Amino acid sequence: MKVEQIYTSCLAHGAYYITSKGEAAIIDPLRETVSYLERLKNDGVKLKYIFETHFHADFVSGHLDLANETSASIVYGPTARPDFAAHVAEDNEIFKLGDVTIKVIHTPGHTMESSCFLLIDEEGKETALFSGDTLFLGDVGRPDLAQKAAHMTKEELAGVLYKSIYHKILPLADEIIVYPGHGEGSLCGKKMMKETSDTLGNQKKVNYALNQLNEESFISAVLDGLSPPPGYFEMNAVMNRAGYESFENVFSRGMSPLSAEEFEAKANNENVIILDTRDGGEFSKGFIENSINIGLKGSFAPWVGAMIQNVKQPILLVADTEKHEEAITRLSRIGFDNVIGYLEGGFETWKKAGKKICRIHRISAEEFVTKMNDGVLAIDVRKESEYSEYSFKGTYNKPLADINQWIGEINNQNHFYLYCQGGYRSMIAASLLYRRGYTNFTEVEGGYAAINQIMSK
Repeated sequence: MKVEQIYTSCLAHGAYYITSKGEAAIIDPLRETVSYLERLKNDGVKLKYIFETHFHADFVSGHLDLANETSASIVYGPTARPDFAAHVAEDNEIFKLGDVTIKVIHTPGHTMESSCFLLIDEEGKETALFSGDTLFLGDVGRPDLAQKAAHMTKEELAGVLYKSIYHKILPLADEIIVYPGHGEGSLCGKKMMKETSDTLGNQKKVNYALNQLNEESFISAVLDGLSPPPGYFEMNAVMNRAGYESFENVFSRGMSPLSAEEFEAKANNENVIILDTRDGGEFSKGFIENSINIGLKGSFAPWVGAMIQNVKQPILLVADTEKHEEAITRLSRIGFDNVIGYLEGGFETWKKAGKKICRIHRISAEEFVTKMNDGVLAIDVRKESEYSEYSFKGTYNKPLADINQWIGEINNQNHFYLYCQGGYRSMIAASLLYRRGYTNFTEVEGGYAAINQIMSK
């Protein structure tokens, strides 16, 4: 038996690959299937099952393409109603995989079909729990996403989740290894640990949600501090339940190189968004008017989903040389399938064509520190929790995630400074502000971390 965790950091997502005696199973696969098919070929095994812990909201799973390419069965937990051929399992149903077995444990709450999969080894010992979005390390799945589908309030769903956790998960043996669907950075929880696996016994000690006095305190603790879910979540869940276009078609359509003139012609369509995926520092030095900067080197996909939201939005790409393939792939993981082309040769092509170039005024942290005592207006776009933990006196907290709510409050007559923790989020905010006509601001390179380092000397 082999168990491999396939972790994708930019989505904070864990997929799992299990083999035993010539047979394999994959749990919660990503959209693109090449790496899974290569594993199967290299190991000389046949994919028997594709297990889905639930209808995911934060990414589009690869279950359909993978099933088409391997003839493996797609398996969901009880109450799932997919619009395609799949096996909807019963609670406690057993699936044989080589010399091991996988048991379905129905754990509704995050969604009503949510299920965990318990791996039982060749000796009959329960060894691992693939907990999906029911149980994370340090947290549990947020119970506010399935309200519409379940016709329940978030409080009612949290109560359902309590029963799943306390009646079905906590009685399992302490030595069982927990393999969650997500880790730190995912928007599916709020207090997830950076580790990607742990014993259930340790989680019983350190996970706040597993240490509540009763159902009432569990509901209160789990719902406290939840930020609104990104707009694209519901669309992704629909794609996972109803089906989607094959990744190959999406990738092929996006791989359309455009000259500066062709790019400009398409960009003049007001319904098109120009997504510039370069590093924020490069973006600040020059970009195409109306571009949104979300760099590939950061939490690219979640921020695209949070800022653009509509997965059907036509997108034109600006990327570093040879990075457009990665951008198209990562966009498809969250259902943004309508990339209509990319600027061939990247931004240099635009410059060489003599097209209009816009710039963001950016200064170093050192320069900003010299101005702090002059009563400057500074906006910190980090999360409220980050700001409340440590911040500079006299600054204002305007989280990037809420920019559509606060952007109208900005007075363009008053110059202000903009920063986040390291510069990634503040450049996203800067590009959105510029796109909306706000130009009287300065972004601070390196953000809070760099500013604080200088002030601490």
